[in-house]
Amino acid sequence: QVQLVESGGGLVQAGDSLRLSCAASGRTFRPGALGWFRQAQGKEREFVAGIRLSGGSTSDADFVKGRFTISRDDAKNTVYLQMNSLKPEDTAIYYCAANRFGSGSAIRGPYPYWGQGTQVTVSS
Repeated sequence: QVQLVESGGGLVQAGDSLRLSCAASGRTFRPGALGWFRQAQGKEREFVAGIRLSGGSTSDADFVKGRFTISRDDAKNTVYLQMNSLKPEDTAIYYCAANRFGSGSAIRGPYPYWGQGTQVTVSS
């Protein structure tokens, strides 16, 4: 069974920073890529950033370029999302997602495994 556990969400003011973490675990699970998605109230879930664990290739959504940085710790099967210069429109539930190594490890998905999400709220 694959488990993704997110942490690091919270309530901050515009311009502040947050770092989200997501640890992937599973007895025989080796992730290929880990990604972050978000879903604001009343909107569809959207891709934020992704990273391939082997090699470290990344992809970001246009709306986060220059503000958010995705990184990983291969030894811990953990991915981080450093979010700087947060804006009220970044308010959403942020979800971590993973695909299995050998399945293509596509950075933008598809992702069959999902975490429960962590709330990020940015006040103006």
